[in-house]
This record gives sequence, C-alpha cells and structure tokens, in this order.
Amino acid sequence: METIGISPKPDDQSLHLLVRQIRFEGKGINSYELVDPCGANLPPFDAGSHIDIHLGGGLIRQYSLCNSPEDEKRYVIAVLKDEKGRGGSKAVHEKLRVQDIVRVSRPRNRFPLAADAEKVILLAGGIGVTPLKSMAHALEAQGVNYELHYCARDAGCTAFNAELASLAESGHLHYHFDGGSEQGRLDIGRLLTNPSHGQHVYYCGPAGFMQACAEATSHWPKGSVHFEHFKAPERPPASRRRDDELSLGTASDSFEVVLAKSGRIIPVGSGQSIADALNEAGTTVPTSCCAGLCATCKVRYLEGEVEHKDFILSDDERADQLTVCVSRAKSCRIVLDL
Repeated sequence: METIGISPKPDDQSLHLLVRQIRFEGKGINSYELVDPCGANLPPFDAGSHIDIHLGGGLIRQYSLCNSPEDEKRYVIAVLKDEKGRGGSKAVHEKLRVQDIVRVSRPRNRFPLAADAEKVILLAGGIGVTPLKSMAHALEAQGVNYELHYCARDAGCTAFNAELASLAESGHLHYHFDGGSEQGRLDIGRLLTNPSHGQHVYYCGPAGFMQACAEATSHWPKGSVHFEHFKAPERPPASRRRDDELSLGTASDSFEVVLAKSGRIIPVGSGQSIADALNEAGTTVPTSCCAGLCATCKVRYLEGEVEHKDFILSDDERADQLTVCVSRAKSCRIVLDL
C-alpha cells in the first residue's frame, strides 16, 4: 500500500535504517530490505503492519511489511513502480539505493489477523500480496489452516516466487493468471459462497479486485471479512463532482472546528481540509496518507455531525472519531477532543 502525506513531528520516534538489499521480484516490482545500521533488533511487528517511508521534501509513502513477523532484524517491503501514479513508487525505485540510510516510522497495524480464526482465506490482487504474504508466514508458524489465492496477469507479474514456492508445494498457495481476460480469472464469488464457522477472509488489491471481493463477501458474518486498500477507491460521479466543487471553493460547506480543551474556534474553508486548517492555526495533527486510508490523523469528536470520507474506520469508531485529512462536517461546527 502506498499513500502520500506530510512529515510527522520530529519527536515521533522514527527509525533510520540501512537499505541492505534491493531485489528484482517481478515485472516492475522491487523488494527493499531495511535493517538497523548497527545490526540491532528492530521494533517487532504483527502481520498486516505497514511503515512510512520518508523520501525527502515532505514526501511520505506507506508500504506493508511482507516478511515474517518472526524476523527480528529486518523489514521487507515490495514496491510496484507505477508510471501513472502520484510519484511515490517512482521515487522509491529511482531514489533508494543499497547502503542508503532512510527514515521510516515504527510499524503500525490497521489490518491485523483475527486471534480466534479456525481457517483463513487470503485473496491477493497483484501487489496487494504484500500484507497477505506476511500473514501467510504468521499463519504457517501458528499452525492455522489457511489458503492464499494470488491473482495476477501472468507469472512474470508476481513477486517472491522463490520464497513462496514451499507454500505452493504444500497446497496453501494457489496462483490465478488471467492474461488480462475473463478466462483463467479466479471465481471469487464461487470461492466465498459458503462461509463456515470460525472462517475469516482477508483481501487486498486494485479497485476492481476489491469491488469483486466486497460483493462476494457481502453475506459473510460481521467481523469475518477484513480488507485494506492500497489506493483510495474511485468515488461515485456525484461525490467526485462534490469534491471538485470543494477543491475549487465553489461549494458552500465551510464550517467551524472547536477545540474542546481550549475553546478555540478554527474556521475550515470549503476547499480546505480540517488537517490543513488545524495546521495553519498552529495545532498540528500528525498525518500520513491524506486519503483516509491509514488512520494516522484519527481524532475523537465530542459534538457535531460528521461526513466520513475515510476507508479505514469501522462503524463503531465513526460514532466518535474522524480522520481530519478527508472528513468534513455536515453540521455548522464540530467539537474535537483537542
């Protein structure tokens, strides 16, 4: 997963790691192994975790850790170079070199494995395999029954083939190559027709893949389906028009944010995010993705009606929390617990 944002405060306990190895993994895909320059153990992580990579000039990208959580001395990420993206993957491919020292955040996890799962189905679309690969390692170590379905255009577009070979041989890993057509494509709906007790499904991939998985799991029990977007989904046309109006300042939905601890009132313009308004007023909330994908900027609110535009908070969290990078107010003011 990759996202863009601004640098957190300097006291965020960032790590400065050595790029020990860069490997070609597949078409347009490189993996990057990061270690402590002195060989010390790194902060532990759970399967599904990600780290922020600071690329200079305030540019940050988030990438899932794809190695085993049992690794104590390294973080491994894999990056697909996207020529049509916003520049993050190109920066990683073109700027990072072996022996570079790169600033990264400590691992965070919004995509954890359920502790009580009896069986797990992992569905990966393209580079979306990265967090699921780490999950496969963890499930293998825990002895939990699982299967990983890896969907790609062809074998050349897959990553970590040598490392995943043992999973394929054991029957845990299944490749699905569609060649860009319907033929050979995984029938996700058929695979997920009948959920069983204690079964959980995790999926990550591009927009069309995510939509197919969402539709196929719509009848699954609450709490048994987990997913992570590595790119903000396309909004419906009406929502996109509204967002365009806001960015141009032609929509009249300005509102006020009240800081509960000081009583200070901060206006938020129609073309302005809450995060930007707070930052300009001298109240900085750490942000990272600026797309509603990572929950770094999650803040508790005490009053007001919120228009949630994130892709990460649960319904329960939305009852009293919002992401200040994308969420807006439906009411004339919101009171934040700041």
